[in-house]
Amino acid sequence: MTLTSFNSMLRRSCFALLFLAGSQGAAVAADGWASVTEGTVVLFRHALAPGGGDPPGHTLDDCTTQRNLSNEGKEQARRMGAEFRKRRIEVGAVWSSQWCRTRDTADLAFPGKRTDQPVFNSFFKQSDLSPERTRAAQQLLSAWRGPGVLVVVTHQVNITALTDVVPSSGEGVVVKPTANGVQVVGRIAP
Repeated sequence: MTLTSFNSMLRRSCFALLFLAGSQGAAVAADGWASVTEGTVVLFRHALAPGGGDPPGHTLDDCTTQRNLSNEGKEQARRMGAEFRKRRIEVGAVWSSQWCRTRDTADLAFPGKRTDQPVFNSFFKQSDLSPERTRAAQQLLSAWRGPGVLVVVTHQVNITALTDVVPSSGEGVVVKPTANGVQVVGRIAP
Protein backbone atom coordinates (compact mmCIF):
# COMPACT_ATOMS: atom_id res chain seq x y z
CA MET A 1 0.00 0.00 0.00
CA THR A 2 1.39 3.37 -0.99
CA LEU A 3 1.33 6.41 1.23
CA THR A 4 -1.17 8.07 -1.13
CA SER A 5 -3.61 5.12 -1.01
CA PHE A 6 -3.19 4.90 2.78
CA ASN A 7 -4.02 8.62 3.13
CA SER A 8 -7.01 8.20 0.84
CA MET A 9 -8.27 5.24 2.89
CA LEU A 10 -7.70 7.19 6.12
CA ARG A 11 -9.71 10.18 4.76
CA ARG A 12 -12.58 7.88 3.74
CA SER A 13 -12.56 6.23 7.18
CA CYS A 14 -12.59 9.61 8.92
CA PHE A 15 -15.43 10.78 6.67
CA ALA A 16 -17.39 7.61 7.47
CA LEU A 17 -16.86 8.14 11.21
CA LEU A 18 -17.95 11.77 10.94
CA PHE A 19 -21.02 10.69 8.97
CA LEU A 20 -21.91 8.11 11.61
CA ALA A 21 -21.33 10.61 14.41
CA GLY A 22 -23.58 13.06 12.59
CA SER A 23 -26.23 10.38 12.23
CA GLN A 24 -25.97 9.59 15.92
CA GLY A 25 -26.25 13.29 16.70
CA ALA A 26 -29.40 13.47 14.59
CA ALA A 27 -30.90 10.59 16.57
CA VAL A 28 -30.07 12.36 19.82
CA ALA A 29 -31.54 15.61 18.51
CA ALA A 30 -34.76 13.74 17.73
CA ASP A 31 -35.07 12.78 21.39
CA GLY A 32 -37.34 14.69 23.71
CA TRP A 33 -40.42 16.41 22.43
CA ALA A 34 -39.86 15.34 18.81
CA SER A 35 -40.22 11.72 19.93
CA VAL A 36 -43.69 12.33 21.39
CA THR A 37 -45.86 11.10 18.53
CA GLU A 38 -49.20 9.35 18.06
CA GLY A 39 -49.29 6.08 19.99
CA THR A 40 -46.25 6.76 22.18
CA VAL A 41 -46.29 6.72 25.96
CA VAL A 42 -44.65 9.28 28.22
CA LEU A 43 -43.69 7.81 31.57
CA PHE A 44 -43.34 10.78 33.91
CA ARG A 45 -41.76 10.54 37.29
CA HIS A 46 -43.96 12.62 39.60
CA ALA A 47 -42.96 16.25 40.03
CA LEU A 48 -40.65 17.39 42.81
CA ALA A 49 -41.59 15.95 46.21
CA PRO A 50 -38.57 16.45 48.47
CA GLY A 51 -37.17 13.43 50.28
CA GLY A 52 -37.18 9.76 49.40
CA GLY A 53 -39.74 7.04 49.93
CA ASP A 54 -42.56 7.69 52.38
CA PRO A 55 -42.73 8.01 56.16
CA PRO A 56 -43.41 4.81 58.13
CA GLY A 57 -47.11 4.09 58.40
CA HIS A 58 -48.14 6.03 55.28
CA THR A 59 -51.46 5.13 53.69
CA LEU A 60 -52.73 5.75 50.18
CA ASP A 61 -55.99 7.31 51.32
CA ASP A 62 -54.33 9.95 53.55
CA CYS A 63 -52.04 12.43 51.80
CA THR A 64 -50.85 13.82 55.15
CA THR A 65 -49.02 10.52 55.74
CA GLN A 66 -47.12 10.68 52.43
CA ARG A 67 -44.33 12.66 50.84
CA ASN A 68 -46.08 15.35 48.77
CA LEU A 69 -45.30 17.86 46.04
CA SER A 70 -43.51 21.01 47.11
CA ASN A 71 -44.65 24.36 45.73
CA GLU A 72 -41.86 24.02 43.16
CA GLY A 73 -43.18 20.53 42.31
CA LYS A 74 -46.70 21.87 41.81
CA GLU A 75 -45.38 24.51 39.42
CA GLN A 76 -43.28 21.87 37.64
CA ALA A 77 -46.44 19.77 37.13
CA ARG A 78 -48.33 22.73 35.68
CA ARG A 79 -45.45 23.37 33.25
CA MET A 80 -45.62 19.72 32.08
CA GLY A 81 -49.20 20.10 30.95
CA ALA A 82 -48.65 23.59 29.55
CA GLU A 83 -45.86 22.24 27.34
CA PHE A 84 -48.18 19.58 25.87
CA ARG A 85 -50.83 22.23 25.17
CA LYS A 86 -48.29 24.66 23.69
CA ARG A 87 -47.04 21.94 21.35
CA ARG A 88 -50.61 20.84 20.53
CA ILE A 89 -49.89 17.26 21.52
CA GLU A 90 -53.11 15.29 21.89
CA VAL A 91 -53.21 13.43 25.18
CA GLY A 92 -55.49 10.43 24.80
CA ALA A 93 -55.34 9.30 28.43
CA VAL A 94 -53.54 10.01 31.69
CA TRP A 95 -52.83 7.13 34.05
CA SER A 96 -51.44 7.55 37.54
CA SER A 97 -50.34 5.52 40.50
CA GLN A 98 -52.51 5.93 43.59
CA TRP A 99 -49.92 7.96 45.54
CA CYS A 100 -50.92 11.56 46.23
CA ARG A 101 -47.81 13.02 44.60
CA THR A 102 -48.50 11.20 41.32
CA ARG A 103 -52.21 12.03 41.37
CA ASP A 104 -51.45 15.68 42.11
CA THR A 105 -48.87 15.82 39.33
CA ALA A 106 -51.36 14.34 36.86
CA ASP A 107 -54.23 16.58 38.02
CA LEU A 108 -52.17 19.77 37.88
CA ALA A 109 -50.72 18.93 34.45
CA PHE A 110 -53.83 17.43 32.85
CA PRO A 111 -56.93 18.50 34.83
CA GLY A 112 -59.85 16.07 34.65
CA LYS A 113 -58.00 13.38 32.67
CA ARG A 114 -56.45 11.16 35.37
CA THR A 115 -57.38 7.52 35.86
CA ASP A 116 -55.73 5.55 38.66
CA GLN A 117 -53.82 2.43 37.56
CA PRO A 118 -52.62 0.51 40.65
CA VAL A 119 -49.99 -1.41 38.63
CA PHE A 120 -48.03 1.87 38.56
CA ASN A 121 -48.00 2.13 42.37
CA SER A 122 -44.54 2.39 43.88
CA PHE A 123 -42.79 -0.75 45.08
CA PHE A 124 -39.86 1.21 46.55
CA LYS A 125 -40.07 -0.54 49.91
CA GLN A 126 -41.45 -3.79 48.46
CA SER A 127 -38.97 -4.80 45.78
CA ASP A 128 -40.46 -8.31 45.73
CA LEU A 129 -43.46 -6.76 43.92
CA SER A 130 -41.26 -5.43 41.09
CA PRO A 131 -41.50 -8.40 38.68
CA GLU A 132 -45.28 -8.77 39.01
CA ARG A 133 -46.03 -5.02 38.78
CA THR A 134 -43.59 -4.51 35.91
CA ARG A 135 -45.09 -7.40 33.95
CA ALA A 136 -48.63 -6.05 34.51
CA ALA A 137 -47.53 -2.54 33.51
CA GLN A 138 -45.89 -3.91 30.34
CA GLN A 139 -49.14 -5.66 29.43
CA LEU A 140 -51.16 -2.47 29.86
CA LEU A 141 -48.64 -0.41 27.92
CA SER A 142 -48.33 -2.92 25.07
CA ALA A 143 -52.09 -2.65 24.50
CA TRP A 144 -51.97 1.16 24.09
CA ARG A 145 -52.70 2.31 20.54
CA GLY A 146 -54.04 5.81 21.01
CA PRO A 147 -55.61 7.98 19.92
CA GLY A 148 -53.01 10.49 20.92
CA VAL A 149 -50.34 10.02 23.51
CA LEU A 150 -50.66 8.11 26.76
CA VAL A 151 -49.21 9.89 29.80
CA VAL A 152 -48.37 7.77 32.84
CA VAL A 153 -47.38 9.50 36.07
CA THR A 154 -45.56 7.08 38.32
CA HIS A 155 -42.40 6.62 40.37
CA GLN A 156 -38.69 6.30 39.67
CA VAL A 157 -38.57 2.59 40.61
CA ASN A 158 -41.39 1.75 38.21
CA ILE A 159 -39.86 3.67 35.31
CA THR A 160 -36.43 2.19 35.94
CA ALA A 161 -37.86 -1.35 36.05
CA LEU A 162 -39.58 -0.75 32.70
CA THR A 163 -36.81 1.14 30.89
CA ASP A 164 -33.48 0.96 32.80
CA VAL A 165 -33.62 4.79 32.91
CA VAL A 166 -33.34 6.56 36.27
CA PRO A 167 -35.41 9.74 35.74
CA SER A 168 -35.26 12.96 37.74
CA SER A 169 -38.37 14.32 39.42
CA GLY A 170 -40.67 15.58 36.68
CA GLU A 171 -38.67 13.95 33.86
CA GLY A 172 -40.48 12.08 31.12
CA VAL A 173 -39.23 8.94 29.40
CA VAL A 174 -40.86 8.53 25.98
CA VAL A 175 -41.45 4.93 24.96
CA LYS A 176 -43.06 2.93 22.20
CA PRO A 177 -44.94 -0.13 23.40
CA THR A 178 -43.67 -3.42 21.98
CA ALA A 179 -44.83 -7.01 22.34
CA ASN A 180 -42.09 -7.58 24.95
CA GLY A 181 -42.31 -4.32 26.90
CA VAL A 182 -41.27 -0.87 25.77
CA GLN A 183 -38.58 0.75 23.66
CA VAL A 184 -37.16 4.07 24.88
CA VAL A 185 -37.29 6.65 22.07
CA GLY A 186 -36.67 9.89 23.96
CA ARG A 187 -36.49 11.79 27.21
CA ILE A 188 -38.15 15.03 28.25
CA ALA A 189 -36.24 17.17 30.71
CA PRO A 190 -38.16 18.40 33.76
